[in-house]
Amino acid sequence: MAGQTLEQAVKFAVDHETTWDRETTGTWGVHQQDPAPWNRLLGPVHDRGPVSGTVVVRGRSLASWGEPRRADLTFSVAKTYLALLAGVAHDRGLLPDVREPVGARLKGIGFDSGNNARVSWEQMLQQTSEWTGDVFGLPDQVDHYRAISLVPPPDGRKGDRRPLREPGSYWEYNDVRINQLSLALLHLFQRPLPEVFREAIMRPIGASEDWRWLGYDDAWVTIAGNRMQSVPGGTHWGGGVSIGSDDQALVGQLMLNEGLANDGQRVLSSDWIRRMRTPCALAPYYGYLLWLNTDRQVFPSVPDSSYFAFGAGSSFTWVEPGLAMVVVVRWIDPAHADEFFGRVLQAVDGL
Repeated sequence: MAGQTLEQAVKFAVDHETTWDRETTGTWGVHQQDPAPWNRLLGPVHDRGPVSGTVVVRGRSLASWGEPRRADLTFSVAKTYLALLAGVAHDRGLLPDVREPVGARLKGIGFDSGNNARVSWEQMLQQTSEWTGDVFGLPDQVDHYRAISLVPPPDGRKGDRRPLREPGSYWEYNDVRINQLSLALLHLFQRPLPEVFREAIMRPIGASEDWRWLGYDDAWVTIAGNRMQSVPGGTHWGGGVSIGSDDQALVGQLMLNEGLANDGQRVLSSDWIRRMRTPCALAPYYGYLLWLNTDRQVFPSVPDSSYFAFGAGSSFTWVEPGLAMVVVVRWIDPAHADEFFGRVLQAVDGL
């Protein structure tokens, strides 16, 4: 990669498009990997665009390609957006202590008995909760023994029931538990999370109004007398966040700026952003629904200060504080993501 230019790095990304079809009727999505009867969509989805992205350094766009304004499904990048919403709740005093059991504040939504009663907000944010139950027809069992490309595989077959451990003693990437966290945040705010996200984060950072966050068809609840939809932290079973690369980059810039919008407005506390970046003791490559690069364990080609929002497909928001850089790339083959990041780093370093 010696002498790599940014144009060459972008071409590399375009030349290594995801193996997923562009139409949702083909080989597309995460649900197809689930055992029956959970291998079906429960919410809306839509076809995807080409490999797209943007590179922003010190607030200035150096490259943009594909369709960066196209609102495409971003899958588990939505998890990071849930962590940002938890930060809004924390800053507003709705969630003063992340180590407090969720059930201490919210009754009757699945945190009242057994191990679930001991599950804390922090454990939900770090994916160490071992929460068990059903969320809108999906049991946590569906993601037991789930393999994630960024970390070593578990020692079991996906969807087989795994013996549960004490809350906080086991890390597992589990989308059902994330949906339960989203439901808890909905009860905490007592307002639809997309509304809160728009007002508290997206408008202050100058994002477009083109993005949307949808739930499953039957994920409706009544809170404080109002009917509202609970949204998932991804698109595993449909729904989730559709957003453009340019808007994703603004969210990345918010994290890079320690909670400040580009105009200097305080959107989130710097303390919360630092908490999101703090390694989990059980999984040092993970923070609060954010991928970390501790000891370069996840992406060897970039510094250990880098962190990522990552969604299947694949979609990445990469933040590198040392270069004041935010990179978004959509629909790249994840097997080639590390080399792409390394090429961008080599092209940008020293500018």
